[in-house]
Amino acid sequence: MALFQKGNKDKKETYQTDFSVTNTYIDNLVEHYKSRLLTEVNLEQLTNLPESDKRLKIERIINQFMSEEKVVIPRHDKESLLSRLIDESVGFGPLESLLHDDSITEILVNGPKEIYIEKNGQLEQVDISFKDEAHVRHIVDRVVAPLGRRIDESSPMVDARLPDGSRVNAVISPVSLGGTVLSIRKFRKDPFVMKDLRQYGTFTEKMEKFLQALVNTKLNILISGGTGSGKTTLLNALAKEIPLGERLITIEDSAELKLERNNVVGMEARPPNVEGEGEISIRQLVKNSLRMRPDRIIVGEVRGPEAFDMLQAMNTGHEGSLTTVHANTPTDAINRVEGMVVMAGMNLPTHIIREYIVGALDYIVQVQRLTDGTRKIINIAEVSVNEENRIEIRDIFRFKRTSVDANGKIQGYFTPTGVVPRCLNQLQVFGHTFDSLFFEPKGEMLDEFHRSHSI
Repeated sequence: MALFQKGNKDKKETYQTDFSVTNTYIDNLVEHYKSRLLTEVNLEQLTNLPESDKRLKIERIINQFMSEEKVVIPRHDKESLLSRLIDESVGFGPLESLLHDDSITEILVNGPKEIYIEKNGQLEQVDISFKDEAHVRHIVDRVVAPLGRRIDESSPMVDARLPDGSRVNAVISPVSLGGTVLSIRKFRKDPFVMKDLRQYGTFTEKMEKFLQALVNTKLNILISGGTGSGKTTLLNALAKEIPLGERLITIEDSAELKLERNNVVGMEARPPNVEGEGEISIRQLVKNSLRMRPDRIIVGEVRGPEAFDMLQAMNTGHEGSLTTVHANTPTDAINRVEGMVVMAGMNLPTHIIREYIVGALDYIVQVQRLTDGTRKIINIAEVSVNEENRIEIRDIFRFKRTSVDANGKIQGYFTPTGVVPRCLNQLQVFGHTFDSLFFEPKGEMLDEFHRSHSI
């Protein structure tokens, strides 16, 4: 067993793995008993056992194999043998130690010899590796097989989910030129709430209070951001602010939301099976959710034609709905949603589509992962129509970046922009009173922030 240390000069990460053992005899035993386990034992039943029972069961089986073959090895080698067999047969091989580290948010495998992790928003390489390409493929098959998915040359890409909810994507040759590529996005066992995100510097107490008021007042919110910017994390935290008496329908491509409350109905899209049949799309689920008496509909992410159905739901009595979209600015988010509605094939003129959008969306919350790895709300923007009947996006709060310190940390501050939201009366009806001073910016920021963006 070996301990590996990897990281920058100031901070080193230590991971433990049994796959670095150089004892050829033990390596051969692992391969031999792994082969026997695969052919003589129902591993699917073993996989469903609790962790302690799983280890005990495999230990008994291996003891029986070793007794039959009259194999005797030192105790520490036997422990190594058992750990490796468990990880290989019913676990995830060299990745086990990384999967059990709660501080790691992403695991990225670029072929058998190159593994990266994301910690605190920063990527770093670790000295853990697979033996060869076949070893990586075996672990990928271990992930996707129980889900009824497959990955081969005819279907070289697959999305899957681990039992703990972590999201997995795998790509193999011929699409991947450098061997099997595996990406695992991990999720916290205890999801962040608004207070946690505020303490991490994602937003201020003022912004938290305002966002909570928007959710309680049943305004429709679109969370916009790039990959890994924290859209789903914020969506989950905002959804936890919804009053407990309401019925929620969640719709996701891959289930990630953990709301931990009563009267939540979760639905997950389904890809086609190996015959190319049986697909259940996000759009179908959004349409079906309207028949399920939802108080609010939460769509993990809109990517295509389902955007039209989501806007229709928001426009027809399902206020307070939440969703996310991939976009870099609030203006880009509006344009992306408009493009998705066009994809729905409704042949609607542009001005009708924009009326749908402005009638449905009340606020866009823009999140971003900065270069130092921190995630922040960059804009909280109100969506409205101006006198020229054009969509107007007005920033209510914004993050103002000022500099970068010697350690590469982004310096800046959050501030109101001075724009008073048009929804203040609506917020007051729901018991949330804000005076105009709440939205006053610092004096030197007035000229910059009194601008709005029209589309």
